[in-house]
Formats: sequence, C-alpha cells, structure tokens
Amino acid sequence: MVEVKFYDEADDRLLKFAVIIAKTDNKWVFCKHRERETYEVPGGHRENGEHIFDTAKRELYEETGALEYSIKPICVYSVTAPDNFDGKESYGMLYFANILSFENELHSEIEKILITEQLVESWTYPLIQPKLIEEAKRRGYL
Repeated sequence: MVEVKFYDEADDRLLKFAVIIAKTDNKWVFCKHRERETYEVPGGHRENGEHIFDTAKRELYEETGALEYSIKPICVYSVTAPDNFDGKESYGMLYFANILSFENELHSEIEKILITEQLVESWTYPLIQPKLIEEAKRRGYL
C-alpha cells in the first residue's frame, strides 16, 4: 500500500525530491518520459549539495523547457511504499509554477510535454501525483 502524507515543514536534509505542479495560461502542464506511455508532473531527485529550491527550478526547466515562470513552495510531502526505499518514508518538496514561456526543444529524457485543460488519466504515479494535486487545491494554490 502507498501512503502519502503532507507536512508544513521538515528538516531540509530529509528532502530528496522536488515535484512541481505546473500550469500555463491556466492549463495543466504534464510531461511524458521517453520510456513510458504515461504522463507525470515535472519533478525529480535532488543532487548532492543542491538546495531543494534549485532542484525544483532545474527539474522544471529540464522536464518542460520552462524559461520564464514564477514558482513557490506549497508544502513537504512524503511517500511510504513497500517497493520504494525499502518501505521507508521518503520526503520531497511540492511546488507550484506558473509558466510564461517555454524553450522550443526539450533537452532531457522527456519526450514531450502536454498542455491540457483536464487532468490526465494515464498517470505514471497514479497513487501519488493525483494526491499532490488534491493537496495543492486544498491549500488554495490551484
């Protein structure tokens, strides 16, 4: 079973991921990895010595090609899953970004981005990412 929890804050050393719920012109922005047939919210792993906010900005650029945007933190989230981190709770920071402009080409493992008025149905992480969006809505960010 996958459990997702939300926190107002956590020790910075615990934060291993940054996930960014993104919109442009009031439409959702999702990305599709080259090796998958599903869609996901931009995000990824924090690199050694990287500030978590810099992780969010880097991942947003790498996965969507966002050039101009505003970005703000929403909250800390955690995921506990038997097939992830030996079943231990792992932590990330959730952000919201409003993207104003994009680069013409993507330069990462992302095959394409999808800009849509509706949430996707084919999620890469169906037990996690819809809950992140629900929490962002609950906290008034969407």
